[in-house]
Amino acid sequence: MTQWPDGWSPDDRNRYGRGSGAEPEGARAMPHVTRPAGPGAQRSGEPYAEPPLPPSLSPRRHPSVPPQAPPPGYDGGGDGYNTGEVYGGGRGGGGPRSRPNWGRRIKFIVIALIVVVVAASVGTYFWADGKLRREVDLSKVIDRPASGDGTNYLIVGSDSREGMSAAEKKSLHTGSAEGKRTDSMMILHDGSNGPTLVSLPRDSWVTIPSFRGSESGKMYQSPGGSKLNASYATDGPELLTRTIEYNTGLHIDHYVEIGFAGFAGIVDAVGGVEMDIPKAFHDEKSGADFKAGTQTLNGTQALAFVRTRYALPGSDLDRTKNQQKFLGALASQTATPSTVLNPFKLYPTMSAGLDTLVVDKDMSLFDLGKMFFAMKGVMGGDGHSMNMPLTTTPAPQNSLNWDKPKVKELVNELNNDQKVTMKGGYGN
Repeated sequence: MTQWPDGWSPDDRNRYGRGSGAEPEGARAMPHVTRPAGPGAQRSGEPYAEPPLPPSLSPRRHPSVPPQAPPPGYDGGGDGYNTGEVYGGGRGGGGPRSRPNWGRRIKFIVIALIVVVVAASVGTYFWADGKLRREVDLSKVIDRPASGDGTNYLIVGSDSREGMSAAEKKSLHTGSAEGKRTDSMMILHDGSNGPTLVSLPRDSWVTIPSFRGSESGKMYQSPGGSKLNASYATDGPELLTRTIEYNTGLHIDHYVEIGFAGFAGIVDAVGGVEMDIPKAFHDEKSGADFKAGTQTLNGTQALAFVRTRYALPGSDLDRTKNQQKFLGALASQTATPSTVLNPFKLYPTMSAGLDTLVVDKDMSLFDLGKMFFAMKGVMGGDGHSMNMPLTTTPAPQNSLNWDKPKVKELVNELNNDQKVTMKGGYGN
């Protein structure tokens, strides 16, 4: 006996389907469903088919959609799915993370550092070049000898007390004399056969020639024989240069002068200069008080060391030797990477020297640097230092006579940029 659910009748069976009967159910109209006309519309007599999903929602590419390139980083297997790798992650989702390009980063950092170093170097150059006191006009020097090979620098240490307080004068034992005089004079020749440093004793007896006044422009007759340092006291650097050129025949290319304060300041800025003093000596006038042995001299001690003359057996000659020795040591200890590449040493050193450094109008900072490294080379294997050749012939006012034939030979070697074989001092 067939049982029907409550409210059902055999007519309902005919209306909703025949169940699992033997005959298949035919197509039936569904008046409540309206299909839009068009390519995807169902035509009469065809079985109903679901419309395709949009390609963006379909797990597989629909045949009617043209193939598209996979997105960046997608590792597909050809059927629209990846091979099982997990991509993305983090907040960005999306494709795989690329490895950082360290080579490119390092290259960028190196370029940035080079730009900074170049900018700092250019800035330092113009800063230092602007501080040079180009106050000496060598074009005012008359009747000059012809230039030779190499470059000749006239280096002068003056007793200028410019800018010094009373306390500094007392500390440095400079006294309070007005004006300025030459305390030391040297010719530095820089050529292809190594640098040569020749000291000119300030008590040298020379002829001061006729000259044109550096300030007045007037011509003055020769005052005759006198000590070399008198030429500086008469008309400054221009007449000193004129007198040296007249008595040697050597052309001076550049003039460099530094005073007491600048000299001491440079030494203190580099942290002192190490010196080996073979014999102890004491000099009340210069303030020198040294024991024998290796020691580091500060600015005050260094100035006393190069100025001492009365406590030395050879007086002016021994003093010039001490000056050469100290300047060579100062240049050797200053022209090092630890100073040149260290702004905390470089700027104070340059500032201390440039504030009191007086040069000729044609001298550049590059020329000054060449002079400094040539001075360093004097203490090296290819350098040579000496005093002007002298004779034992007595000279007026307890002065020193130059050995003129040997001076001529020395100047000839320098002018031709030859290896200097001459020795300086008495009888050499």
